[in-house]
Formats: sequence, structure tokens, C-alpha cells
Amino acid sequence: MAEMVQRPDPDALLAQLEADALQARRGKLKIFFGASPGVGKTYAMLSAARVLVGQGVDLAIGVVETHGRSETAALLQGLDLIPLRLIDYKGHQLQEFDLDAALARAPELILMDELAHSNAPGSRHPKRWQDVEELLGAGIDVCTTVNVQHLESLNDVVGGITGTKVWETVPDHVFDSADEIILVDLPHEELLRRLQEGKVYIPQQAERAVQNFFRKGNLLALRELALRRTADRVDDDVLAYRREKSVSTVWPTQESLLVCVSAGVGSNKLIRAGARQAAQFNVSWHAIYVETPRLQRLPADARARILRTLKLAQDLGATTASLSGQDPIAVTVAYARDHNLGKVIIGRDTARLWPWQRSFAERMSRAGPELDVVLVARDRDERESTPPTLSESTPTAVARDWPGYAWAAAAVALVACLMTPLLHLLDLANIVMVFLLAAVFVAYKLGRGPGAFAALLAVAAFDFFFVPPRFSFAVSDVQYILTFAVMLAVALLIGQLTAGLKFQVAVAESREQRIRALFEMARELSSALATEQIAEISERFVQRVFGAPSLLLALDTKDKLVSVSETATLPQLDAGIAQWAFDHNELAGFSTGTLPSAPVLYVPLKAPMRTRGILAILPTAGQWTAAPEQQRLLETSATLIAIALERVHFIAVAQEALIQMESEQLRNSLLSALSHDLRTPLTVLTGLADSLSLAGPPLPKAQDDIAQSIRDEALRTSALVTNLLDMARLQSRNVKINRDWQPLEEIIGVALQARAHQLSGHSVEVTLPADLPLLYFDPILMERVFCNLLENAAKYTPTGSTISLWARQNGDSVEIIVEDNGPGLPHGKEEALFEAFARGRNESAVTGVGLGLSIVRAIVEAHEGTVSAGNRDEGGTRFVIRLPAGNAPEVPREVVE
Repeated sequence: MAEMVQRPDPDALLAQLEADALQARRGKLKIFFGASPGVGKTYAMLSAARVLVGQGVDLAIGVVETHGRSETAALLQGLDLIPLRLIDYKGHQLQEFDLDAALARAPELILMDELAHSNAPGSRHPKRWQDVEELLGAGIDVCTTVNVQHLESLNDVVGGITGTKVWETVPDHVFDSADEIILVDLPHEELLRRLQEGKVYIPQQAERAVQNFFRKGNLLALRELALRRTADRVDDDVLAYRREKSVSTVWPTQESLLVCVSAGVGSNKLIRAGARQAAQFNVSWHAIYVETPRLQRLPADARARILRTLKLAQDLGATTASLSGQDPIAVTVAYARDHNLGKVIIGRDTARLWPWQRSFAERMSRAGPELDVVLVARDRDERESTPPTLSESTPTAVARDWPGYAWAAAAVALVACLMTPLLHLLDLANIVMVFLLAAVFVAYKLGRGPGAFAALLAVAAFDFFFVPPRFSFAVSDVQYILTFAVMLAVALLIGQLTAGLKFQVAVAESREQRIRALFEMARELSSALATEQIAEISERFVQRVFGAPSLLLALDTKDKLVSVSETATLPQLDAGIAQWAFDHNELAGFSTGTLPSAPVLYVPLKAPMRTRGILAILPTAGQWTAAPEQQRLLETSATLIAIALERVHFIAVAQEALIQMESEQLRNSLLSALSHDLRTPLTVLTGLADSLSLAGPPLPKAQDDIAQSIRDEALRTSALVTNLLDMARLQSRNVKINRDWQPLEEIIGVALQARAHQLSGHSVEVTLPADLPLLYFDPILMERVFCNLLENAAKYTPTGSTISLWARQNGDSVEIIVEDNGPGLPHGKEEALFEAFARGRNESAVTGVGLGLSIVRAIVEAHEGTVSAGNRDEGGTRFVIRLPAGNAPEVPREVVE
């Protein structure tokens, strides 16, 4: 079919030029897309890269994962590789893409394998696709790979099919914004064969993969998802090309449906027929309603029926739209061509009023010859129902507007009185013009009905008062009959056009007022800094635009809906309905599908991150209509309010986090300064106490006891200061962990020796299995852990108690248990004791400030472990430390001759 090219829309052309200018400064993104690992995405990317290198393209490799595949690794030979950056993460050296080196190298094209990869902590961006975005922004072209299970929108679908949750995902907008998508497809039989040959995973991994992820059904479903997603992308490219080239014909590249909703009854059947055909062909479909100036005067019940029909289409999965225009045929054809919809479903017309009158389907076929028009019969009772009439032509409207008709008669009578004395001075043609002017003026001021009535009265008055014989409806010349007919036609035509133009002006002014009110609300919301300000702005906007009182319900600190306004109230508010609308994120209440008899309309405030609250509106009788433009305005205003609430929430979160950070920094600085200032005098004091005992002659026993007490208290205070300093260092993350493989018994032995004085009155039992593996930890820090636990046990158990320390390997971790048979921990405080400055009992004779256990947890968690506390069933306290076992090196056995 030949392309029909029309003149492009200037606004669309300007937007396209701006987008092209932005795209020209941005790099190109090419994605090699596959259904699953092993289909050959990386191999295809490297093969294409070698071809480009042969053509002289400056190419560099940022990241390529070969997964041990020799044929893939062979393609890397001779290509420029950007060295990876080493990142120290919890004692491990991780290799990550060096973004700064790539930007400094600035190649024309860079290869970035595995787009969904998560970067190690410490990288500039948490995700690799964000690195790619920065490269594209710098004007560097990027080639990358991604599997269908990594697309955010399909993540849960793939998880439901395969039973495997994929945590690394790529937002769909990154995939959709790619300049080119290359589908790397491989039949499932070939993929399974490659898997068995060890070309995807090593043999042990391949066997597990076949039993879990790489089952035949999974591969078939993933392949279908990849093909469909690629087809959707190609369809979007076709639409973009058609709009760029202003192609005005429909290209039937796939089945697509458009259902036309009319103002008459029977449209529900059209919607259901369209939904059935869309489900049969498994395609998307649209439903539209075109509102002409004539249909804008429909009564409220007819407009409500149209909205219910569009809501039904939306519930059945259609994309709905309410359009406006003078010619419904032209608007429908333009919409179908713009969205490339090749099949239009319309209702069959009733009997023609005139033989020469063409049906809607015939006119549609003539306006869009490339469209397939499908006629659907209406139900019998619906066809025989009386169609909706225009409000201006109903007897009720005439009775209501009788003053307008009286003013129309008075205007014609006034013209007749004014023209009668001038009959001998003016020609009849000039008098006719004056009567026409009166009819047009009445139509402009009073509307269509009075305008038509004035046109009829003007013809009758002209005939009766001015055409010979005067004061009679008889005419002496037959030519006057033509004059009357032309006069009546011109008066009716000009009057109706004038009234229609005035009505459209009123509609345009109303829309402009709503848009201006919306703009003013958006401007005020952008500067609001408190939830109360947002509530005041939103309530004022609803009252101004919708003429209805409202109340804003927002979330409190416990995620409960509460009223924000301090003065505004809504007695009819139902908290249960508001909570339902919030939980289900749907409209509820007045004129909705959920509790429509409720007097209040509950609108959920949907923000980008989550629903932020409910806007409760009490519609006023006679002022609330279900017009499409009102619904769109309500949705737009609710979105703006929700975004403002979310912005204020995050501002509060940021301020709270900033205050907390500053408080922690101040606290750590004070602790650090205090600890350093006290450490020196305490060391001097300890040395002086020792010198008193060592210097001759020996001190008397009483003085020696005093010197020993000074020394003990100085050491205890020094230990307290050390704890304060260590806690400050741990919280500020300034502690460097020097981890190495260490035997646990050596560290425990050192700790027992360091706390021998405190443990002198207790029995200590140590049980360590001979086959306990080496552990990967910092010996200095881990010594502090056991010192604090042993000291804690010695302080809070009576003299003569037994302290046990034993260990065991439990799977991939090693558990180290320190327990005693003392009084145990206070009930309910097992977890709170690990907080800084927390003590088991607020008032206690035992010295300390409650930092020992906090330091224990901080050190253990820095080693990727956990620590917990509890009470033994037989009485006493138990602390359990769990450290990862890791892959410890084997200790060579000593052979004794």
C-alpha cells in the first residue's frame, strides 16, 4: 500500500527537532537481547565488535564475562581492554568496571556485558545500567547484553514460570530507549545440547541447571516472552517512524482494534464484542468517544452512560480516550492512523432519515479506505429505545428558557416599530438586513432556540408589516416567497453558527479557567513545605474548581490515615471507605463502582513511590458531573497533590537524617576527644601507682592497699576510656579490619590471659573440637570481643560461678558460645542490651556504662557475623557468636618420628 503523506503538525515537528538535537549529543545504545543464559549474546556482541574494529571503529571493552567459554574468550584477542578497578569489600577484593577510566579513554564504542549487574558497594552507581547511562550522556556508544528475566516488568512473570526469583533487574525505560535491539535466538533443543556439552556452565553447574532453570517448559516460555517483547519494541519503532514521517495510512503489521463509543444506547455490546475479538487475537485494543459541539449539550444521564461505557472498556483491558472535534469521522480516522489501528468496530445505524443519507460506516470507509470497518448489531430493545436528545430541544428546556423567547419576540417587535416610520426612506432589502441583524443578535445573546424563534418572527413581521399588501400575510408578488425563504435560511444559518461559536467559546473559557487553576495549584504546591500547607491548597482548589468541600487525609508516623487540616471537617466522612480506597489504591464512594451510594468520593493520592493519602470530596448536588474533562482534571490534581506530599515527606526524612548524622558526628567527636584527653593522665596515674609499690622501702600494708586500689581504678577507667574510643571509631567506620586465617584457640587463650584478674574467682571451662577450622578474622578485634564477653560474665555472676566457652561447626558457619550459670538476663532486654550505653539494670553496684556488648556486636557484624543473647533453660546467660566458616586452608599435620 502506498504511503499517504500529509503536512506534519508544527508542534510535533518542533518536538521532534528538539529530541533529535538531544539524541545527536547522546551515544547510541545497542542491546543484544536473549531469552536465557547461553543463547550466545556475548558471542554475538563480540563478533559484531570485531567487524567494527576491522572497519576502523575505536572500540574498547569495559566488561565482558566469558564464563569460561573458550570460543568467547578467543574473540577478545586483539581488542583493547579497559583495566578493571579493585574494590575492597568486607576483606575481599572485587573487580568492577572502571567508569572514570572509560570516560578518560573516551572510545567511540564500548562493550558492557550483563546490563543488569549490581556494582559492588563503593562504586559510583549501584547498577551497571546507570554506568551505561553516564557513558551515553558523554557521547560514547555502548553495546550490552540482557536476558528477558532481567526486565523489571517481566521479573515476576519469569519468577512465576521458573520458580526462581531474579534480583538483578533493568528498568523497562532503559530497554525501550535503546537505539537498536538485536534478538539472539536459539531453539531450546540447541540450547540444551550446548548445556550438556559444557558450553554454558561447567558440568556440575550444568546438571543442576537442567534440573531447575533450564527445563524444556521454562525455555519455551522464556523464548516466547523474548519474542513478544522484541515484537512490541518493533511495533513501537513502526509507530515512531510513522509519526516522524507523518504517514497517514494504517499499516496492518498486526491485528489491532478500535471500538467507537457513540452517545446512543447499545455501546456496551460494542465494548464486549471488541474485548472478545482482542482476546481471540491476543492483541491490545482501544475504545474512544468523540464529543462534538452538538454532543456537548447532552443531558447528564447520557453523559454518565458514556462514562460508564468507557469505564467498562477500561476494566476489560482497553486503552480509552475521550476526544473532541467537529467531525467525528475525521477524529476517529486520525486516531486510528496515529495508533496504527487497522480494524474499527462500530454499531449498526438505525434506518436512514433520507434516501441519500450515508451511514456512519459508509462515511468511515470513504474517509479511511485502508481501515476494516466491522458492524456490530445492537440489541433489539436498545435499538428501539429513544436516543438521547439535546437539552436545548426538550420541552423542559423551552419552558425553562421562556424569558429568552420573550426577549426574542420583543427584539423583533422593536425592529418592526423602528423600521415602520422609515419605510418610505429605505428599500425593503435594507429592512431585511436589519431583521437579519436582530435574529443574529438574539442568537448570540440568548442561544440557539431563541435565535431560531427570532428568525421565524422576523420573516413573519417583515411579511406582515412591510410587504404589500401591508398588514396581511398575503403577497402581491410571487418573488417575495423566494425572499422569505432566503431570509429565513440566512437568519437560521447565521444565528445557529453564532450560537454554536459562542458555546464553543464558553467551553474554551471553562477549560482555560480549569487549566489556570491547575497551574496555580501546581505552582503553590511546588513551594509548600508542610503537609498543612498542601491540605489548605488542595481544599481551596477543589472548592474553586469543583464547587465541593474536601478533606485531605495523609499518613502519620504509624502509617495511619489522619486528617491534616486543623479547621476543615467533613461530617459525612467514612474512615472505613477511606481505608479501603487507600489499601486497594482505587476510587471509592460517590458515583464509583465501590459503594456508589456513599455521599463522599474518596480519591487515592498515587505518588511515584507509594500511595500517600486520600482526598475526600463531598460533591454538591447540581454542580458535580461525570464529564471526561472533569475526571481527567481530578486525576491530574490528585497526582500533583500526591507528588507534593511525597516531596514533603522526603524533605522531612532528609532533614531527620541530616540531624541524626550531625548528632552522631558530634557525639563521636566528643567521645574521641574525651578519650584521648583522659588516656594520658590515666596512664601516668597507673605508672605512679606501680612505682609506689616497687620503690623501696616497702610500703605498709594499708598504704600498699591504697596504691593497689588506685592502680585498679585507673586501669578500670582506662578500659572505660578505651571502650569509648573504640565505640567512636566503630560508629564512624574508621576501623581498618586486617583479616587473616587464625586458629580460634589462640585468640581465646590470649583473652583468658588478659582477663585473668577478673576471672580469678570463677571457674572457666573451654571446650574446642580438634577439627575446628581456621576462621577469617582480625585477631586484635576478635580478642576484644572475647575479652568483653568474659569480663561481662565475671562482673554479673557471683564468685564461684562457672563460665563455659565452647564452639562447634554448623553448616557453613561456626558457632562460639559463651555461657554462665549466673542470674541471667532481664526478661525482654535480650536485644536491647546490644545498644550503646544500655545496661541490664539501671541501678546496679556493678561498674560500667554499657558499651561492652555494643562493641561486641559492631565487631562481629564487621566480620559478616551475628551475635545473640538469651537465657539458659537451666539458669544463666548464653551468648552465641556465628562467624562464616569460609574456605579455610588446610593446616599441615606435624609428623612426629
